[in-house]
Amino acid sequence: MTDTPVCDFVRRYAGCDAARLHMPGHKGKKFLGAEPFDVTEIDGADALYEPHGILRESERNASLRFGCDTFYSTEGASQCIRAMLYLAVLQTGKRSVLACRNAHSTFLTAAALLDLDVRWLHPYADDSYCQCTVTANDLDDALRREPVGAVYVTSPDYLGNMADIAALSAVCRRYGALLLTDGAHGAYMHFLPQPSHPADCGADLCCSSAHKTLPVLTGGAYLHVGNALRESVLPYVKHAMALFGSTSPSYLILQSLDAANAYLETYADTLAAFLPKMAALKERLRAHGYTLCGSEPLKITVQTKPFGYTGDELAALLRAESIYCEFHDADDLTVMCTPENSDGDLLRFGDALCAVSRKAPIKALPPAYHAPQVVCSPRSALFAKREILPLTQCIGRVLASYAVSCPPAV
Repeated sequence: MTDTPVCDFVRRYAGCDAARLHMPGHKGKKFLGAEPFDVTEIDGADALYEPHGILRESERNASLRFGCDTFYSTEGASQCIRAMLYLAVLQTGKRSVLACRNAHSTFLTAAALLDLDVRWLHPYADDSYCQCTVTANDLDDALRREPVGAVYVTSPDYLGNMADIAALSAVCRRYGALLLTDGAHGAYMHFLPQPSHPADCGADLCCSSAHKTLPVLTGGAYLHVGNALRESVLPYVKHAMALFGSTSPSYLILQSLDAANAYLETYADTLAAFLPKMAALKERLRAHGYTLCGSEPLKITVQTKPFGYTGDELAALLRAESIYCEFHDADDLTVMCTPENSDGDLLRFGDALCAVSRKAPIKALPPAYHAPQVVCSPRSALFAKREILPLTQCIGRVLASYAVSCPPAV
């Protein structure tokens, strides 16, 4: 047993001068450079949805790192979200889901495909449209009014706000509902000095995008199964993932996930050394007059209007310095950092923002959120006839698809 069985196998194969009479069509010849390591499910390479060899061993390694049963996705957290919802229906026999309104667009398309009965938890009046605060009391009130099979929350959200998953989990247990958490932005959180990954805090099923915060290729993600569901759910996990995944999973991404297991052996120490640097950067920005929101350690979201700028304007100033943000809009600017960022990266970002002079606050507010009346299900909307109209003619009409600036958002 090794830390990187998938990487070891592919390296051996790439170096053995094999006649590649199988997919993919490049046959290991270098066009981009990674082709020698891009293989398919040949003998010895195992199969992601029926693992019995190196992939099974690698996923076991990941499970040991995260302290719960963990499974690979090569199609991001999106594949995991669909599988979670399917497993929740399978486990509870109920299609009803209570979801925070800042759910990822994948939640909406999965709800349509699975014909879920979605009831919504709505944002507070002062929440950003990328945010939907829900407390244990909020959830208790909602479940008392409308019992459901599962509750779906996003934590951390896109701006770095974090829900009290432990408290929400306790409420769900009282009402017999499963807690599903989109933790795509928090793969690193199990390795904090105080582990706070959703799986650590009581989520029954959760996903995390390894590629967002760990040194993993884009598309690499995890589906985590809480210990309370081990016996009943584990036999169905691979089937659930296969329902929504390609039959040709990327072995480049699988190698990246496999290699991450070795990295995670010492990651807690690496992360502990990086956290004070992030805290110092946040304090520097506050001292310059910026308003920050969210409590996620590796994310910085600046609420830009109090400083006199839109997020788009600040992002343009940063781009001029070859500094690129994760997200920006009229209200906010968000950056995501990891220990792979150098001290110089953090210094450049801090210097660039602190070189900006404060202006009079922008008082314009985003449109107030009003809870819309539900007139049809996501599935009905997905399959209904539709037409494209000018925005001014859309008042009173039913939106035929999700339309958000950057998911997850209202």
